[in-house]
Amino acid sequence: MKKPLLALLAIAAPVEARAENIVLSNDDGLTSNVKALYEELKAQGHDVIVSVPCSGQSGMGAAIRFMRPLGPLAADCLNGAAKAGEPGAGPMTRPGFGKDWYYVDGTPVMALLYGLDVVAQARWGKAPDLVLSGPNEGQNVGSIVISSGTVSVAQYGAIRGIPSIALSGGMNTADNKDLANPASVTIAKLSADFIGALKKGASGKPILPVGVSLNVNFPDKLDGAKWRRARIGSYSAYGVRFVSSLGKSGLPGIALDLITSNPEKAQRGDESAIVARDISVSVMQVGYDAQPAAQKLLSKSLRGIVKD
Repeated sequence: MKKPLLALLAIAAPVEARAENIVLSNDDGLTSNVKALYEELKAQGHDVIVSVPCSGQSGMGAAIRFMRPLGPLAADCLNGAAKAGEPGAGPMTRPGFGKDWYYVDGTPVMALLYGLDVVAQARWGKAPDLVLSGPNEGQNVGSIVISSGTVSVAQYGAIRGIPSIALSGGMNTADNKDLANPASVTIAKLSADFIGALKKGASGKPILPVGVSLNVNFPDKLDGAKWRRARIGSYSAYGVRFVSSLGKSGLPGIALDLITSNPEKAQRGDESAIVARDISVSVMQVGYDAQPAAQKLLSKSLRGIVKD
């Protein structure tokens, strides 16, 4: 892992790389971010399928609606990707979006699985070379990643054995009107160059080792930002809590607060601290499987109780 990641730190210009078959998904639906990344990847020669939720699904994590057939749409999809009455999953019908664009009336992971199990099989007859999730409208750093649909899409791709990367930008990349936010274009170019650097650093080997995925977060201000290795860590940018009265509603709900306290010295390598100024790149293990050292420790402490 060390060699490919070291290559990221010197990204300054586009890097030539073999074209990849890519499934691009997210948890926001049809947005300026996903449109810009699709266009940049296509410009660099990649074959790209976009499969995203019909509507915004932030905070849905790895949720899946099992064994529930998807009927006709009850309402229009975000930004007119498809209209009410159209199928629960299928090609987008908004003018200007062709054969590469698909929607699913479901969660982020459901949209990814549609892209992998239906569209990719029809297109390539096999899994893609790479799964990309995002770029999200807002960073996914610290403990919030457990609830993140963006991160869960990357996790599910990695569980399938496919190199997978979650990408998140600042809220300044949001644009749900004309899908033409200039900040989205900048994030898209950086993301595509990042993939090229990973390919170059891997020297013909898989872009990521089996069992890991990446969580990449861009700061709100990109001027002078550097690529930095990070860890999810214990410092969080957000606090999640249940409150008896949410805002002016007077009704109970979940509050999301920005944490303004400074990280401790040991937390300065955490992605929530790094993303304040630089682009954080964190390596994630797949699912809940513990690392070998932790498994060995458990085996020792439970000797005579749990058999290997």
